[in-house]
Amino acid sequence: MARSIPHSEKLFIGGDFNGHIGASGRGYDDVHVGFGFGDRNERGNSLLDFARAFDLVIANSSFPKREEHLVTFRNSMGKTQIDYLLCRKCDKGLCTDCKVIPSEHLTTLHRLLVMDLEIKKSSRKKRAVYRKTKIKWAEAAREVLGVTKGSPGGHRGD
Repeated sequence: MARSIPHSEKLFIGGDFNGHIGASGRGYDDVHVGFGFGDRNERGNSLLDFARAFDLVIANSSFPKREEHLVTFRNSMGKTQIDYLLCRKCDKGLCTDCKVIPSEHLTTLHRLLVMDLEIKKSSRKKRAVYRKTKIKWAEAAREVLGVTKGSPGGHRGD
């Protein structure tokens, strides 16, 4: 699916990947900036490999946050980060923040993960307007006939 999106288009992917990318970007510094949570597991490695293969970056790992703004899943057994938002590396500058809203629960276990984007309205290029060249009859008459506006007082015989 990601391969079918043209590189000229913006691409944002989000979801429950059930993988732990860990707190450190070790070995994946190009896609994991280093602000994650917990320890990396095999599914986390797979997610990081996917991000690298498609030139994406994990937005969750791009901003330093307190633990409560990193944990996306919490139950009686513990807390972890398994939900992620990804974007193209070339569009990383559009993302101004990515965090969990701790008070908002999508279900009893998952927490709401949000990304702030700053997308500027592009100014449309104005099309060039091509006008037909005006024929300047007065200049043409002067060049051809040597006459400007005729003789004063109307037409008189010479």
